[in-house]
Amino acid sequence: MNLLDLDARWRRFHDADRACPCCGQTFSGLFDIGFDHPDGWPHDARADSGQDVLQVGADKLSADLCRWDDHRFIRCTLPLPIRGSDEVFHFGVWASVHPDRFDDYVNAWQSDDWSGFPGCFAWLMNALPGFDVDDPIACDLRPGDDGQRPTLHAHDGPLAKAQENGISFDDLLDIYAATGNDIRPHLADG
Repeated sequence: MNLLDLDARWRRFHDADRACPCCGQTFSGLFDIGFDHPDGWPHDARADSGQDVLQVGADKLSADLCRWDDHRFIRCTLPLPIRGSDEVFHFGVWASVHPDRFDDYVNAWQSDDWSGFPGCFAWLMNALPGFDVDDPIACDLRPGDDGQRPTLHAHDGPLAKAQENGISFDDLLDIYAATGNDIRPHLADG
């Protein structure tokens, strides 16, 4: 048994058969929050364009890769364990990497031989709710497991501590609320 199993809100959050008394909405547990593009991307969102690959001049954005001027970005996940449970919440974020590391990553991805990409230094390129900072966050980009996206791990600061120690369920609910998914009222008694 996980410690969070004692929290009635957590149980309601994971009970797909329970309908919210005020609106009938149901939940089946954690859902990840992703970003369509790196912060600062000067063009439309790819999702809004209706295209799998959005290209504007030499700038190019797909679901996994982005080239913007001399900058190179890789889509990755940023894991945050949930304290009191065995579950992990993920932000789908963008990492800025050196163009040579970007090429290494693309070559490894296309050949399905990850020996040429052991990981690299990267900068987190999305502002994350709950981790408001003024400066870019230095990270390590690590290859994902068996076809999974790579993962991003902060070097230090509050984000690194959260990745190491986990976040509370209330922190997770605050993240959801800050991204337009305020589910707190739907987990109340009733």
